[in-house]
Amino acid sequence: MHGSEKDAIIRMFHVYRYYSARKALCDITLEISKNEFVFISGPSGAGKTTLLKLLYLGERVSEGQVLVDGINLARIPRKRIPFLRRKFGIIFQDYKLIPSKSVFENVALVLEAAGMKSSLIQKKVRGVLRLVNLEDKSNSLPPTLSGGEQQRAAVARAVVGDPQIILADEPTGSLDAASAGVILELLKGIHIRGATVIVATHDEALINQIGGRVLLLKEGRLESAAFVEKQYDSSLS
Repeated sequence: MHGSEKDAIIRMFHVYRYYSARKALCDITLEISKNEFVFISGPSGAGKTTLLKLLYLGERVSEGQVLVDGINLARIPRKRIPFLRRKFGIIFQDYKLIPSKSVFENVALVLEAAGMKSSLIQKKVRGVLRLVNLEDKSNSLPPTLSGGEQQRAAVARAVVGDPQIILADEPTGSLDAASAGVILELLKGIHIRGATVIVATHDEALINQIGGRVLLLKEGRLESAAFVEKQYDSSLS
């Protein structure tokens, strides 16, 4: 457990998730504090993606309780789910950008869905594309971009609505080391600006580069929770 009840933005109590007879998650109890940077680690198939999906109601728990910012997800009416999801910015390993829309349009969609005025959308999208260093690619279609650029566009889309919580599912899994480092630095910057950041990854080098609390999943169980110190790479200095 971590943090106090007062400053916890995510709380899970004895959470299970079954797929027919298979237990994807088994008796997960944890807390994540506001403005914490947390890694969910573990091998492929450990339950990392499932855990993230339960937070934004991409899936529902089979047993147990999940609270997000004080909201009990078991009791949320269907019509309130879109409002819950606005608390989250989600970054996927495979980007999930719409290939027929420009980078600008992909990022703007989030704000259009929230009903923001067009003039404000223009300003916010330009600002966030500047943040991820993609201003010059604003009119490009995703298939014309490199993997690193597509993931930076996905980061821009995730943060443009100023969400309280960023969920990143293997965000550097398909990137080279240099691009992965850029994405990690962007996530660190977003965390410094006030968001809670939760990164699911099996990449230990990534965890060591940033440091932070690591929740280790193994076969659907929370094996351990430990704090990893940032390790400086002398070859980079």
